[in-house]
Amino acid sequence: MSSAETNDSAEQRREALKQVFAQAQGCVRCPELAVTRKSVVFGAGNADADLMFVGEAPGASEDEQGLPFVGRAGKLLDTLLEEIGLARKDVFIANTLKCRPPGNRDPLPVEIENCRDYLYRQVELIQPRVICSLGNFSTKLLRDDPTGITRLHGKPEELTLGSRTVRLYPIFHPAAALYTPRMLETLREDFSRLPALLALPEPLQPHVGAAEEIPHAVGGETVPVPGMPDSAGTSGTGSEPLDEVDQLGLF
Repeated sequence: MSSAETNDSAEQRREALKQVFAQAQGCVRCPELAVTRKSVVFGAGNADADLMFVGEAPGASEDEQGLPFVGRAGKLLDTLLEEIGLARKDVFIANTLKCRPPGNRDPLPVEIENCRDYLYRQVELIQPRVICSLGNFSTKLLRDDPTGITRLHGKPEELTLGSRTVRLYPIFHPAAALYTPRMLETLREDFSRLPALLALPEPLQPHVGAAEEIPHAVGGETVPVPGMPDSAGTSGTGSEPLDEVDQLGLF
């Protein structure tokens, strides 16, 4: 596939991501969250990122600003990225829930299920090679398994989320290091392995050669999947980032 064709499909994916964001902005699947939230924290970062981070749910600062990981844990995440030669503009950061649960309570099973489509569409359209699940909650959710982060951190595995196969790389949530300083070295060790993981070839995809447009339901509506790049994917550091749209907060 020519570079022009790849760029065109990347642009189509960015436009589709904007559509999903617009749908999430008006989502009322979880009545309590729709009433209590200040913002829908859709996610932020590079729309062609090879590396994606998935946390649990927005906190108070995120709900206020409409962006993920803007508090102390987010600043530590930025520092850890810098130490391996990356910046926030090179990655995409999202949560399993797009709305803050009142009082920062744990997400309810029905809320997780209601929001799952948005996360899977993000993964499908951004096309990351590696997804870091941050902490116990997102790791258990993405793996659909109760095994805790203490046993799994730093151990990559291939996993299919929706229609995209990625290397899932569980790590401790940066907030853990804020409360337990010895965790910082563990986080640094796990982060240090990310460049090697990102250098590996893209995992074999389940729909290679499938039709370029497949309908997907998001927020109760059907959205076509635009043309995708070839199986080599696109680089998170060499692609033009997604333009900011309204409160989309993407680089």
